[in-house]
Amino acid sequence: MAARDRDRFSTTTRLRLLGEQTAARVYRSQTKRQARRSRLTGRAALLALVLCSMIVALAYPMRQYVSQRAEIADLRHRQEQARARVEQLRDVKARWQDDAYAEQQIRRRLHYVMPGETGYVVIDPGAAKQSRSDRGAAHRPWYANVWDGVDKSDASDQ
Repeated sequence: MAARDRDRFSTTTRLRLLGEQTAARVYRSQTKRQARRSRLTGRAALLALVLCSMIVALAYPMRQYVSQRAEIADLRHRQEQARARVEQLRDVKARWQDDAYAEQQIRRRLHYVMPGETGYVVIDPGAAKQSRSDRGAAHRPWYANVWDGVDKSDASDQ
């Protein structure tokens, strides 16, 4: 036992015990500090910062992409409408190439009759009363009356 007591008071033993006690205190203080410390580490904060900056950097190009896709869809729709209108106009042109259709339209619109036929113009009584009530035409310049006639003839075509 004397050897044990001597080991207990030796410098090496005392230094070893002092180191163990100090290590235990440091370990306890670190575990308490870690328990109190936020879970947001420096790496997590940096990652969040990088993600936010990427989102901000990509927001404008994404908005442009979406608006351009909408514009492309609108232009395609207009293109389809233009193609449909071209087809309608081709049909009208093909009809006017037919002599029978052209003759029918000339007779109907210009009131032409073939030699030997008698032409009749049926006047609607309501339209006759309306034309009589439109006596203000005499007080206007002649070119206004001409343009009104052209407008009325265009309206009758439609």
